[in-house]
Amino acid sequence: MVEAPASAPALSIVVPVYNGAATVGELVAALRALDIEGGLEIVLAVDGSPDNSLDVCKKLAAEPGAPVIVLSLSRNFGEHNAVMAGLARARGAFAITMDDDLQNPPSEVKRLFEHARDGGYDAVYTYYAEKKHAAWRNLGSRFTNWCADHLIDKPKGLYLSSFRCISAFVREHITAGYEGPFPYVDGLVFQVTQNVGRLEVHHLPRSEGRSNYTLARLFRLWLSMFLNFSVIPLRFATLFGIAFGALGALTAIIVIVEAISSNKPPQGWASLMVAVLVLAGVQLIVVGVIGEYLGRMFLSVNRKPQYLVREVFRRGTAGGLEIERPPVNTQAAGQPYRVPSQAEAER
Repeated sequence: MVEAPASAPALSIVVPVYNGAATVGELVAALRALDIEGGLEIVLAVDGSPDNSLDVCKKLAAEPGAPVIVLSLSRNFGEHNAVMAGLARARGAFAITMDDDLQNPPSEVKRLFEHARDGGYDAVYTYYAEKKHAAWRNLGSRFTNWCADHLIDKPKGLYLSSFRCISAFVREHITAGYEGPFPYVDGLVFQVTQNVGRLEVHHLPRSEGRSNYTLARLFRLWLSMFLNFSVIPLRFATLFGIAFGALGALTAIIVIVEAISSNKPPQGWASLMVAVLVLAGVQLIVVGVIGEYLGRMFLSVNRKPQYLVREVFRRGTAGGLEIERPPVNTQAAGQPYRVPSQAEAER
């Protein structure tokens, strides 16, 4: 386990905030009430939220209690990008990521932290006896987990949850080692470690509003996992080509044999058109997969930012709100701009 600096807390809690004005205050109050050995800090990454989440978070940062650091992202980058921004600024020996909707009870945070710390795990994922999501969300989660079993180095049977705990060792490697614009936190975690535990926790119904995830957002997230951490889709494209090429060769042999053995031309215009359409469809799918890989490479080479932090808010030494603006040269590719410690700020 990486030793954190003396001034760093034992636990950092990273919360991406989007349309969370109604719930983030209650969440922070509950987290500040936790008795965490070694202390905790809360990092709120406000991901271009269209409501007044940023104003609410700034008020929370100015209040006394466990330190709250607020990152104001310049626009909406997506949940995993916001999580990466928060992790880049976390300082704890462990970091827990969780949503702002209170579906994960804050009381479970201490259990999760102690399970990771006492078990010597690099990462701990939570799972639920019963998920309080809509049926289509649960079905999508099962499909994503099934794909992850085959595409990334995920231990079989492990449920991928956004309520997870990772050590400083894992946190530092995934934030320093990946600067691309399409992060998938779980894929990055499994590239670093296989020392992963699991813990059953409660899952509550959503108390306010509705989920920010739409089918389009879930599909984009699935693509990040499907394409960014495996070349298996390209291998499937090769296998498709081999399979349909073999089928075409077999069909050609059958047609030639039929033409030789009979005195009339082979029949079957309709079946021929079906075959052409099927092959054309498969070719377009393969070209689309290759194009998606090339497009992501193009955006990465052109340094599309993973995230951009406009301002950082925290409670000042004399109370009130302190504002920091990260230097532009640290933001070109979403590179970490670490919030200075208290001692560094005083120097």
